[in-house]
Amino acid sequence: MEQISFIEKLIGEDTPFRNYEIKSMGIKATPVYDAYWKFAVERQNIFFKRFNHENAPWTDDNILKTYKFTNAYRASDRVSQYLIKDVIYNGSDYSPEDMFFRIMLFKIFNKIETWQYLEKNLGNITFKDYKYNLYDNLLTKALEDKNKIYSAAYIMPSGSKEFGNSKKHENNLMLLERMMRDNVIKKIAKIKKLKELYELLLSYPTIGSFLAFQYAIDLNYSELCDFSENTFVVAGPGAKRGIEKCFEDKGKYTYEDIIRFMAEHQEKEFERLNLNFKSLWGRKLHLIDCQNLFCETDKYSRVAFPQFDGNIKGKRIKQKFKVNNEVIHYFYPPKWGINEVIVNKK
Repeated sequence: MEQISFIEKLIGEDTPFRNYEIKSMGIKATPVYDAYWKFAVERQNIFFKRFNHENAPWTDDNILKTYKFTNAYRASDRVSQYLIKDVIYNGSDYSPEDMFFRIMLFKIFNKIETWQYLEKNLGNITFKDYKYNLYDNLLTKALEDKNKIYSAAYIMPSGSKEFGNSKKHENNLMLLERMMRDNVIKKIAKIKKLKELYELLLSYPTIGSFLAFQYAIDLNYSELCDFSENTFVVAGPGAKRGIEKCFEDKGKYTYEDIIRFMAEHQEKEFERLNLNFKSLWGRKLHLIDCQNLFCETDKYSRVAFPQFDGNIKGKRIKQKFKVNNEVIHYFYPPKWGINEVIVNKK
């Protein structure tokens, strides 16, 4: 049976927005552009239905019911929530060095099960207690037991050329050691912009532009720094594909310009499409969220709008949606000022 999505029903065959021109920028959008906003609304609706413990299904959209998509807000995803609650704000008092080490160690693998495995065998994870051989042996044993230690969300480079080891995790540990030897915490303390944090991370071997930006956002969840997420953004490969599908011609503007446009015009576009977007308890979509939404729109449009795939490889959506019944008690960086509101609305 052919899948007809919530978004396709709204747009229809004779959409007036097929050649919609964004006059303020002089560029033309495709129907996928409107789908971006409708996807954001429906995905956020699913988030709140699950938050309110409503029974599945949480949407009539067959694509969203079939495939796995991240939340409209990056910080609401399960792995980000674990990072924020269990790695950063778990009630312990960590030194800046320990906090940086914990965040980067978690994000290198980006897998909750790997962190829990290390904690089970090591106890509270800190840099002051770190020993390379101990970590190496534990991770090697996990691999020998046929366990995956890396998430499929990010592809961490092997680093064999830079550090000379055959095992990926050994090179990644050596990367982390190098950062700690460089007194990276002192460098972060002098940084005044999110872009500078990104550039510092980018200066280390095996950390490319996409990972450097993602890691900068993760570190910024902590008290190590406090930069607005609306000051800097880097478009990842998936976001670039999504932007290419949303626009016939983006003119002279960069991918990052487009992302900033989305963040700045979100309220006008929701109003134009007569959509009721439920924000994150008053927090609007920020640049990182708009970047991620382009990535998810790219995935969604592979099924909803296959005509816009062109010669792009990997058209199918790889991950199917599976319900995880483990309840998340949502908690965000305290500096955002929304945790008290969440408690009041439960």
